[in-house]
Amino acid sequence: MNGVHDMGGMQCMGPIVYEKSEPVFHERWEGRMEALYRAMGVWRKWNMDASRHERNLIPPAEYLRNTYYESSLEQVSGLLVKRGVVTREEIESGVPAPGATKVLPALRADGVMPLLARGTVSSREVQSIPSFKVGQQVRARNINPATHTRLPRYARGKVGGIVRDHGVFVFPDTNAHYLGEKPQHVYSVRFSARELWGDQAAAKDSVYLDMWDDYLEPA
Repeated sequence: MNGVHDMGGMQCMGPIVYEKSEPVFHERWEGRMEALYRAMGVWRKWNMDASRHERNLIPPAEYLRNTYYESSLEQVSGLLVKRGVVTREEIESGVPAPGATKVLPALRADGVMPLLARGTVSSREVQSIPSFKVGQQVRARNINPATHTRLPRYARGKVGGIVRDHGVFVFPDTNAHYLGEKPQHVYSVRFSARELWGDQAAAKDSVYLDMWDDYLEPA
């Protein structure tokens, strides 16, 4: 989907302020928010792409105003309600509805490190014929879906060259909406900076994007 979250190539967003010796969390509640997100992920009520999409649905003004963990709170709250784990009223009141049941299993302390070490694997060992090959010129499709996509706006309609085939991975555009994993090849595609930004860009600069089969067409 098109939204303020797709900030690649956007200008006038203000400087990035470097904070020397920046702590992992600026406030105690931020650490709790991260812990809650990890703990609820154990329930497998949603996948990584659905989680990303929920964050992208935050209204633009809020998205730009929020800190990272304020957006995380909105993201997780939306997922919990949509997947039927809690109601909006329960979140706002902090009180379980009469007859509400606990979702199991709970994440135990001794399960945290194995969970973090395992991560989320999106590669798939399945047979899939690649649509393109290394060295081929391709064009990023010029699409503007209302649903989730990982195809950045600044690359749409631009021509690049495939430099590597990473293998087969889950397709986020369908996985985010529980429409199936649709595994397909992902390629590293090199775009010249001038192809993306015009003649004002440095002639020797390039951007490499990882792109799924469905994002590309022959140039």
